[in-house]
Amino acid sequence: MKRAFNRVVAMIAVIVVCVALPGMAAPKQVITDTAAGVLTPAQRGAMARAYVLKWGGYVQQVYRVPVKVWASRMVPTFVHADADNFRNALKRTTYEGASAVLSGVGTKISDEKVIDTMARSSLVPASAKIVANALGSAASDLVYTPITPCRILDTRVAGGPLGGGFSRDFNAVVGSGGNFGSQGGSATDCGAVAAGQAAVVINLTAVTPSGAGYATVYPYGATRPLASSMNYTAGAIVNNTVVAKLPNPLTTKDFTIFSFATSDFVADIVGYYAAPQATALECITVSGTAASVPANTYGYGFGVSCPVGYGSTNAGFQAAQKVVMADGFMGPISGTFFVYNLDSNAQVVTPWVHCCRVPGR
Repeated sequence: MKRAFNRVVAMIAVIVVCVALPGMAAPKQVITDTAAGVLTPAQRGAMARAYVLKWGGYVQQVYRVPVKVWASRMVPTFVHADADNFRNALKRTTYEGASAVLSGVGTKISDEKVIDTMARSSLVPASAKIVANALGSAASDLVYTPITPCRILDTRVAGGPLGGGFSRDFNAVVGSGGNFGSQGGSATDCGAVAAGQAAVVINLTAVTPSGAGYATVYPYGATRPLASSMNYTAGAIVNNTVVAKLPNPLTTKDFTIFSFATSDFVADIVGYYAAPQATALECITVSGTAASVPANTYGYGFGVSCPVGYGSTNAGFQAAQKVVMADGFMGPISGTFFVYNLDSNAQVVTPWVHCCRVPGR
C-alpha cells in the first residue's frame, strides 16, 4: 500500500514537471525554504510531491477522495499556483488552511480557525461537510475569466439521454492534456486549466425532453437543491446559462445534472471563477515643488499628493543636513510636512511621496 502511494506521488511530480515545461528535461534543482522568485519545473515537481505526501492521506480519509484522483486533478493548480503561495501552503498545519493559501486567500483562513471549527464539531464522517463549510471564504472575492465557448458534454454523442427522475455526474475541468471526449465533448481541455477554479459558467441546453419538467445543476457530492436551473416543455429545445459550483477539494466529478423528464443535454463552458492571482503593485515616486526655506525659520509647510487612483505608502523630503523635519503627516493620497531650518542660510527643500496602485484599477 505504501509503495503504491509513493508511486502515485512520484508520478504526480513528474507530470507537474512535464506540464510546466513541455519537451524539456527538468533541471536538477530542489526547492529550499529561502528560495524566491519564479519556480523552476523541477522545484514545482518537488513541492507538488511534498504537498501530496503531506495531505493525500488526510484528503482520502476525511473527504473520501482517492489520493490518485485528488492528486491528478490538482496538477493544474500545482503548475499555475503563485510561487510564494505554494511555499506558504507547505508551511500550513491544516489542509484547509493550505488549500486557502494555494488559492490565494490564505489570509482569510488561519490554521487556528480551522482547528477551532473542527474542535467544536464531532469528528464523524460528516466532518468533511463541517470543514468544507468553514472554507466558505475560500470561494469569495473571485475573478471571472471568459473563454471561447467550448463543448464539454453532449449526451447525444456519449452516454445517451438522461432518464427522467435520474441524475448523472460530469466533469467541468480536466486539466492540461485532458479532454471531454468521454462526455461527448471537445477533444481538448477547452482552455479552462487555470489554478483553483471555484465555479464554472456553462450554457446548458435540454434537447427534446419527453415531457414538461425541469433540470437542476449542482456540485457533485452535494444534496440536490429544490431550485431548478432550467424549465422545459415536451419536445422543446431550451437553454440557460448556469453557474456550477465545483466541489472543494476536487474529486472524481465536478457537477451533477438531475432531469425531471427523460432528455438529452448539451453543455458548453464559457468561463470560470477563480481566486485572483497575486499581482505586484505599480509604484511611482512623485516629487513636490522645491522651495527655499528662509534661515532660522520654524514650521515651514510643504505638501505633495499622489495622482488619481494611487495611494501613498511612504513620504519624505530632500534637503540639506541642517534642515530637519519637526513634524509630518502622510494621508491616503498625500503627504504634508513642517520643517525647521536651523541654519543661518536659506535651504532648498523638496518633498516627495511614494504612490502605489493595483495595476488596472
